[in-house]
Amino acid sequence: MSMNVSGGEVRINQQMVDYAEQLIPALYQEKVYPKHQIEVIQDERAFQGWKTNVLEGFDSLQEKTFGKGDSFILDFGDHQVGYVSISIKSVGSPPDAPLGIKFIFGEMPCEVAEPFEAYNGWLSSSWLQEETRYVDVLPAELHLPRRYSFRYMKVIILDTSRKYTVAFSDIHCTAVTSADVNRLTPLPEGLPEDLQRMDRISVRTLQNCMQTVFEDGPKRDRRLWIGDLRLQALANYYTFHHHDLVKRGLYLFGGMTLNEGQVGACLFEKPSPHVDDTLLYDYSLFFTATLSDYYEATQDMETLRALWPVAWEQLMIALRRLDERHIVRDDPSWWCFIDWQEGLNKQASAQAILLYSLKKGIRLAQALQLSMETELLESQVQSVAEAARKHLWDSSKGYFVSGEDAQVSWASQIWMILAGVWDQTENVKLLERLFADRTAVSLSTPYMYHHLIEALMENGMKDKAIEQMRYFWGGMMEDGADCFWELYNPEDKSFSPYGSNLINSYCHAWSCTPTYFIRKYMV
Repeated sequence: MSMNVSGGEVRINQQMVDYAEQLIPALYQEKVYPKHQIEVIQDERAFQGWKTNVLEGFDSLQEKTFGKGDSFILDFGDHQVGYVSISIKSVGSPPDAPLGIKFIFGEMPCEVAEPFEAYNGWLSSSWLQEETRYVDVLPAELHLPRRYSFRYMKVIILDTSRKYTVAFSDIHCTAVTSADVNRLTPLPEGLPEDLQRMDRISVRTLQNCMQTVFEDGPKRDRRLWIGDLRLQALANYYTFHHHDLVKRGLYLFGGMTLNEGQVGACLFEKPSPHVDDTLLYDYSLFFTATLSDYYEATQDMETLRALWPVAWEQLMIALRRLDERHIVRDDPSWWCFIDWQEGLNKQASAQAILLYSLKKGIRLAQALQLSMETELLESQVQSVAEAARKHLWDSSKGYFVSGEDAQVSWASQIWMILAGVWDQTENVKLLERLFADRTAVSLSTPYMYHHLIEALMENGMKDKAIEQMRYFWGGMMEDGADCFWELYNPEDKSFSPYGSNLINSYCHAWSCTPTYFIRKYMV
């Protein structure tokens, strides 16, 4: 046993952690310059009420000087993740006071338009991307030490003195990623133009989240969550083929489990690798699913043998939550993510994810030729599926229900479909009912939309899947996305579960999977 940074007990397999640290990837670097000077203006028709107008090219900036209270906004033309450098010189009399300068970085126009001082969300305001510097000696080259995730950079001159102004040159971002763009599998010709663009933005999203781990978001939270890892890995297998980055994530999660053996929901790399104390029922199970997907993509038997005991333990721990009916107990003692949807009951979805993960476990046990474990898992699959059909299926409604209030939600139906509780014929009928009446509790994240698209694709409803991709991710494109976002509600474009759209992540791992669907099902 050991302690994590937050004080909880964890199990450490140091050999696994050390091996994961040997897999830290090199980062590819690219120097990127701004494209334009812009203004951000209010427009109620624009996404979140803000739009950008190009004022002039970047080169003209070097011909200007700036004094106290002046500001400008630069557009780098695409989403960047990296480190900013800027050259500054004084103009006029010798500087007789320090230069006070502030930088504000935004993935979206709202972040460089709305004052951060007005932020009142429940996530820490320290995630808002700003930096204030005081420069005592000019000329100077500033190399901002923090890594930023942005397209737009606002520069505000807080103060100089009455005797001098400042001019800027050589502003650039050293963009970083562990994705090797030279390994990107090209798309074949003939794909519709909008899906080609969707693929490009999806790949960019994945690329900018690929750092020394698969980050969930390079702006926020900048760490490895297993729910995001699972989807990033799927996209990676069809794009950059960086299998060692998936392996690194799996070994980190497998090497640092919580005190009862559960895989934690997320982990940190610095100051040394440590697992967070957040425990999610569904995310722990997804370790088994992620390992199964990895093995299917790589046939890496060595990794499978090393991590199988962790995968097996997740299934055994999860099964302990079943009641006498073989239904996942729903009470205040657990936390299950599923989706950011207020009021969503998680019981039925959790039952389905358990079934889904047990089936993934069977594939792993069979690959390892573990007959006893395979038989046990097959028995559990039968019991869990029968319990779902008996206790959670409401034949009068034609839906799976969840919790004491027998809630009907999209999430419950989608996960039961992915878990294979019914056959394809019944799955199609269930999906068609969902789209026809739309009374069920809806979806709110690209994470759950991924599973909707997967359910449609896997059940032969390709045209409907493409229609929904165009509605959801295509809607983001129409609203100005250059990377795909953590959250998007086409009916409420100011949606944020955190209390403010300023804190939303606009390059987010779980939104990168259109490239997976396009490359797996459409080419």
